[in-house]
Parts: sequence; C-alpha cells; structure tokens
Amino acid sequence: MVEVDLQGQGIRDARVLAAMGRVPRERFVDESVRMHAYGDYPLPIGHGQTISQPYVVALMSELLELGGGERVLDIGTGSGYQAAVLAELAGHVVSIEIQPDLAAEAGERLATLGYGNVEVHAGDGFFGWEAAAPYDAIVMAAAAPRVPDRLVEQLREGGRLVMPLGEEDDQRLVRGRKRGGRLELETIGGVLFVPMTGEIRRVR
Repeated sequence: MVEVDLQGQGIRDARVLAAMGRVPRERFVDESVRMHAYGDYPLPIGHGQTISQPYVVALMSELLELGGGERVLDIGTGSGYQAAVLAELAGHVVSIEIQPDLAAEAGERLATLGYGNVEVHAGDGFFGWEAAAPYDAIVMAAAAPRVPDRLVEQLREGGRLVMPLGEEDDQRLVRGRKRGGRLELETIGGVLFVPMTGEIRRVR
C-alpha cells in the first residue's frame, strides 16, 4: 500500500508514509471486508458510513504539514482511522463525530490500540470544539458548501485547514492557511466525499 498506492501517487512526506505503514487499517473496517483493508478504495465501517481510501487519508495528512507536537482538530471521526494517522503525526488530536454510536466505538477502538493522545467527542463538526482551541491544523472528512466560520475562528494564525468544498458531484479538495485572521484557500484537486450533516445544512 505505502510503496504502490501512496508513494506511487506522489505522497512524499516521510512521516506520513511511516504513519500510514504503522496504523493497522484492518482494525478500522467491518470484519467482513478486512481482507480488502489495504486496497486503495473506500470500505464500509457500519452505520451507513465508509472509511476513505488510503491515498486520500495520506494526501490530506500531508497537506496539513505536521511536524510533531501540534494540536489538530479532526472532523468526521468515522471509525477513527484518520484520527489514528494524525495521532502518529501530531501531539494531540481532538476528533468529532456527529453519530454518537460511531463516536463511542471509535473512542474505544483508539484507546485499545494505544492512541492516548486522541480524544473523541460526539457532536456537530460545524461548531468545531472550542474547548481545545486554538488548533494548529483542522481536517474535515465531509463536504460542505462553504467553510464553517467557527472553524476559521478556532484555527491558530498560520494554521492549515484541509477539507472537501462543494456539494454532491461538484467537490474540490482545498487547503486554507489563516493569515491576518482570514483563510486563504488553494484548490488541490477534485474529490468525492459524503456531505456534511447537521447545522451546516440549515444555515448555508
């Protein structure tokens, strides 16, 4: 997976490649599909949700430019796979999942695997998690029509935010850098994520 699907598609950050090699992806997918855990495609995790393909997880992690020691906000915990990768790269990870059952399962899974620097909360990622702000980096695994203002507010000056922007089949992965209190966005490429649910759908 690391050599073919990640390095082969342009992932260069040695720390990200090492983290992707260490995290046991088979522990984050349904038991029925564990034989496919290291294929470069999304897989079901239960509750009608999926885990992103390894390349996308690696790309989003690389775009955050983590050197170790940072505080990261992870929105859309799912099974906890992205949070585990981030835990290998940063100092502390706060992860938010809107489905309480998924949040509870991910929290238990991450604790069992020894990721003591991750805290998982059930909540709406639209609001971020102000109690642990500011964050050096924020990553979101669901598409939204715009960047929620709360996330920009909770991002440290100079921090990076990576997320899919758009709706349905018109989405692009963007990276934002906070400068002068504002988020400067750059487009990375086209992607396809599930849409963000919760408050964002009511206030756009």
